[in-house]
Order: sequence, then structure tokens, then C-alpha cells
Amino acid sequence: MSTDRLDVVIFGATGFTGQRAVERIAGRNQAKLENVRTEVGKKVSKDFSEIPIIIADVADEESLKKMAQQAKVVVNCCGPYRHFGEAVVKACVASGTHHVDVSGEPQYMERMQLQYDEAARESGVYIVSACGFDSIPADLGTIFHERHFEGVVNSVETYLVAKGDGPGAAVHYGTWESAIYGLAHANELRELRGKLFKERLPAMKPTLKNRPIIHRAPIVRNAVCLPFLGSDRSVVMRSQRFLYETQKERPVQIRTYMSVGTYLNALLFIIAGAIFSLLTRFSIGRHLLLTYPKIFSFGLASHEGPPEEKRKNSKFTMWFQGKGWSEPLAEGEDQYKDPPTKKLITKVSGMDFGYGNTAAALLLCATTILNEHVKMPGKGGVLAPGAAFGNTSLIDELNKNQIFAFEVVSAKDDSQN
Repeated sequence: MSTDRLDVVIFGATGFTGQRAVERIAGRNQAKLENVRTEVGKKVSKDFSEIPIIIADVADEESLKKMAQQAKVVVNCCGPYRHFGEAVVKACVASGTHHVDVSGEPQYMERMQLQYDEAARESGVYIVSACGFDSIPADLGTIFHERHFEGVVNSVETYLVAKGDGPGAAVHYGTWESAIYGLAHANELRELRGKLFKERLPAMKPTLKNRPIIHRAPIVRNAVCLPFLGSDRSVVMRSQRFLYETQKERPVQIRTYMSVGTYLNALLFIIAGAIFSLLTRFSIGRHLLLTYPKIFSFGLASHEGPPEEKRKNSKFTMWFQGKGWSEPLAEGEDQYKDPPTKKLITKVSGMDFGYGNTAAALLLCATTILNEHVKMPGKGGVLAPGAAFGNTSLIDELNKNQIFAFEVVSAKDDSQN
């Protein structure tokens, strides 16, 4: 990789997330890019007039190649990635350029791994998606949990508690659009995974079973909880599979849930989710969802996204409830005969998590590749964050920079009672 390249180029810098991640900027419109550069400079009281601007368009393959050839890492903020992500990945792999993004779209991420993992390894570049909220807390939170377990983890249950105070939407239209297309094409995952993961992971005992759809969880003050249907579990399992296949580590079983507070809220979530799911199955339904986001999201989504004050007041905690054993398996055995006796609770928390600190985490992932690629596995590949950054200082840096806080809450070993 040429040493005269820019360290980081942010593609999609005029978008909602891109504006919060500006360093070296790229996009389709010169005037809009210059305006972003000026406005961000005013916010932080710095002169950003010397930051280079690169014109590139996802519909112009040659412009993407020229952009990628000028960077060591492309930070891709141009979603939905199902529509716009592959062209950038392709250009980066061909140009020997690392690539990070904040996709939460399982079909896109797993398809990129299927199609570009071998080429990325041959090119010596890392392609890492899901580098923001909520997958960085979930995936690296699981790595953190394992690191502090002091034994063998059998299973982890995560519980997400998120709050945002103040009027206005909670998510940007791009996030809403990604969710619509992700659910509409969820049926693609079975065939895709059959091609990507040709061998099943070994069965871990005891099996971590799903909780009831509606249940109370003491770990979140006995609040009413539902399954969390985001990409967290698929991202974590990609990392766990990678660690099993490359380092023979026992894969952790994981289930993900979210707190909704009350039974009434749970009922409303289920009804709204059922309507949303039904509409995504038909073109007319998707058209309605995309054309009238405020109406069909009950004000949750908008083209403007959450106002700055609401973003800054938003906060989350993701709890990790793990079970396992203090001692490794006896030689020659492949399963434990006794039930898990050791327990550990950890958590990851943060403010302005959906966009502000997501952008900060995304950039920190990029600089981690620049500074610590020798600590990353192999010589490249298409990886989930936990697989890519598990042996780097990323968790410590996220803590130190107050982006996401990783903490041990409590530990207990019933075998010692």
C-alpha cells in the first residue's frame, strides 16, 4: 500500500452519519461537501479548509476506484448498503484499501463475506462492517465478557435498554430504509448461509433456549422484555464461528433481547412489528413505508433524523448475562457433564449512541486498522468486528475516549458454595 495515500477517506460525507465522521471527505456533490466541511469546522472551532475533497459516485465505478486508490482506509457512510455498499467494497479490494462501515444488514454483510473474503485476503485488506451501534457493543461486548470470565463461557444473553428524551424522530430515514429492505429480503439468509457456512458449528451443551417472547428479566430491574431482532446475534455468531475455525475456541451461544418497560409497550411493539413486517412483503407496502416514514413509524423515523439535543440526551446500556464453568474440559472430552456453575454479568453503555458515538466508533475502527493491523488475524479478509479487533486495543480505546464504556458488574461461582 502506497505511503503517500491519505490515512482515511470518508465516503458519503454529506449523509447523516457521514457528517458526524468527517476527516477526509468524499461524495457526489462538490458544493455540499464544501458546506459540510465548513459547518463541521464551525462546530469544533477548527479550520478544515485544507481537508481534501474527493468526488465519487456509487454509480461510477471508475470514480470509486480513484477514491479508493487515494486512501489507506475508506470509511463508507453511504447506505443502505444493500443498494450502495458492494461497489465500494469491490473498489477497495481491487485497490488494496481497507474498508469499514456501519451496516446492520445481515444479508449484505454475509454476502460480502461470501463474495469477497478470499479476494480481500489475497489483496491484504480488511473489510469490516457493523462498526457502530449496536453491533460494536454486542460483538466486542461478548469478547470483553469472555476475556473477564476466567473460565469457559457456555452462553450469553444480552438485554438492551435504550432511552431518548425530547421531541423529534429517533432514527434517520436511512436507518428506516435499511430495516425495510432487510426484513423484506430476510428469506435470502437461509440460502446465503448454506453457501457461506458449509459446516454447522458443533452443538454446545447445555443448549441455550429462547426465552418466552414476552418475559420479565431481573437483570433489567424486572422490566418486560422482547426478543431483539436486529443484527447483533448474526454479527456475534460470525465472530464466534471465525474464532472456532481459526483458533479452536468453544463458540459462545447467544440470545439477544430488549427492554420495553411494560406489558402495554410490549403489546404495542408486537402489533406495530407485525404491521411493519406485513407491509415489507409487498411492493405497495414498501412504497407506503418509504414514502410516509413518520406516519408508519409513529414519528420514530424521519428524513431529518433525530435533532441534535435528542441525540445528545440519548443513552443505552447493554447487559450481558453469561454462564459457564471455571475449569476447562478434561482431556479427551468434548462436552461438560455438569451444568454451568459460574456466572458473570457485564455491561456496555454510552450516550448519543445511534449516530454521534457510532460515527466516533467507526473512525476508531479505521484508525485501529491503520495502527494495529499486525494484531489483526491473518493478512486480511471480510470479518465481523469481534473477529477483526478482538486482539487489538479497540475496547480500551472506546473506553478511554468515552465512546462506549465496557464494565464488569458481578461474578459468582456456585460450585464454591
